[in-house]
Amino acid sequence: MHDPSSLLLVATGAATGLVGALLGLGGGVFLVPLLTLALGVPIRAAIAASLISVIATASASATVNLNRGLVNMRLGLVLEVATSVGGLAGGLTASLLTPHQLFLSFAVTLATMGVVMAARSGRRNVIADPDAEPGLLGGRIQEGETSYVYRVKRLPFGLVASLVAGAISGLLGLGGGIIKVPVLSSFCGIPIRVAAATSAFMIGVTAAASAFIYFSRGDVAVPLTAAVALGALPASLLGAHLSERVRARSLKVLMAVVLVVVAVRMGLEGL
Repeated sequence: MHDPSSLLLVATGAATGLVGALLGLGGGVFLVPLLTLALGVPIRAAIAASLISVIATASASATVNLNRGLVNMRLGLVLEVATSVGGLAGGLTASLLTPHQLFLSFAVTLATMGVVMAARSGRRNVIADPDAEPGLLGGRIQEGETSYVYRVKRLPFGLVASLVAGAISGLLGLGGGIIKVPVLSSFCGIPIRVAAATSAFMIGVTAAASAFIYFSRGDVAVPLTAAVALGALPASLLGAHLSERVRARSLKVLMAVVLVVVAVRMGLEGL
């Protein structure tokens, strides 16, 4: 492994934090591939750095989204129980897999979610009638001058997906948003902006559940992690502010394209 410069690591953290906050994925989906493929960082150290960076960036962007009323806290707290359990399981499982198996797991996860987002990118998860009841875990969202209502569908499926998301987070350093945002948006009736904001709200807790496992194993490279987090934190705040200016369908298409491209590259590395 060669040692990347601190400036390069800060820039990498900033780029991934910006896009991660924009899409509600936490940035790990981009950070791990960049650190491993472009900068030569061992995958376990990259995953550990990603998890800790994700805690910082998700917490920062969540504050912006809370102020904008996009976070569904009731739904987030319900799903977080399953996600945290999965995060612990994933962090423990990671030590049993080889680097090649981690690369392939990363690729399969990203490709699957990319295809799901692309196939269902045209769906609108809102009810135009502002007087409609959102139900126990649903909510309301304001788009311009128009108020919409959304209802949570297939909650059991969402809980299972959150458990898997937590495991993927602990295993691959992704923060869990890579599973939760597509599932909430595509299957559970949650608008993409609310799904992304609620995912960011949950991501910090999810990452924290497994980050200490990597720390106890000595996988956390402190200078690397600090430099990445230093760049990612302010950029994630910018990404959260920019997200409200991008069309919902554009967010879905961008997410699908990025996921599939990164999946292909990571899959080739794992073969």
